[in-house]
Amino acid sequence: MEMRLDQVDRGVWVFGEHRGGELAGVVLELLSEGKRLAHELGEPLACVLLGNNVQHLSLELMEYGADEVYLAMAPELELYRDDLYAQVLEDLVRAHRPKIVLIGGTAHGRSLAPRVATRLQTGLTADCTEFDLDENGNLLQTRPAFGGNLMATIRCPEHRPQMATVRPKVFAEAKRQQGRVGKEIPVQLPEFKPWMRILETVEEDIVGPNLAEADVVVAGGRGMGNPEQFKLVEELAKALGGAVAASRAVVDAGWVSYPHQVGQTGRTVAPKLYVACGISGAIQHLVGMQSADIIVAINRDPDAPIFSVATYGIVGEVGEVLPALISKIKSHQEVGS
Repeated sequence: MEMRLDQVDRGVWVFGEHRGGELAGVVLELLSEGKRLAHELGEPLACVLLGNNVQHLSLELMEYGADEVYLAMAPELELYRDDLYAQVLEDLVRAHRPKIVLIGGTAHGRSLAPRVATRLQTGLTADCTEFDLDENGNLLQTRPAFGGNLMATIRCPEHRPQMATVRPKVFAEAKRQQGRVGKEIPVQLPEFKPWMRILETVEEDIVGPNLAEADVVVAGGRGMGNPEQFKLVEELAKALGGAVAASRAVVDAGWVSYPHQVGQTGRTVAPKLYVACGISGAIQHLVGMQSADIIVAINRDPDAPIFSVATYGIVGEVGEVLPALISKIKSHQEVGS
């Protein structure tokens, strides 16, 4: 049964994704943005926490700004699974009727959000980059559209809750206030109706810094020329202690694997330093990295769009510039040691 505007709806909710006993970084970002929206609406900010033995995360969520934490714990919820998590979240939304539900645009969130929205017969806007409220309290949800060539603002005026997903690294994280407390609400769990079994979990084997969390990211584009020359990107990243990234063209060409892709159809990153090597700067790539504190662009085309967002630009052949940079960095490190 759908939830319409003539029903009572209250509050902004954030899905409290976690893994290995730690909150996902995107949750802290959503708490920051959710707090702003809740303040403008004059309503509470709540977080839904599903898992097993995760009481410590409930306290952490309150310190990061949650006024209420709906805590659902059971052995069956220890690992994320679409069927049970969607069932619990749907039941909670129907019982408490929040105005807004925000979910991280992670692998788990991308799986969970559409399932819950479909069950509730409400709208869902994916990969939002900005939120606002109109005069009627409707959530204005802005996201890239038409391949990233324009930004669309979407409303869901007739149904509730208003649901949206947000990629990691789009918003600033909430600031922690040690000792801040809120209200913990234990959840009476329904009788589970599982339709799948988890046979095994395999952790991703990450070599070097995690791309999503790295302070330094070195990315290469088709302008690197070939897979052999792309190794210069990897060498520069290693010298800087950073992570390797790539444009979609490079991933499609098979030079590196998809987890390295940055852009609209890849990851969104916001490092302290982003070095773009041989990347032209199409809007689809820019939406995934333009929040970096410092952007260094290296391209032989002085009119490449990447220079429009760059803090520093180097016009030249990557095959000449990168070896010189790597050599200079290494010699500096040797002197420093």
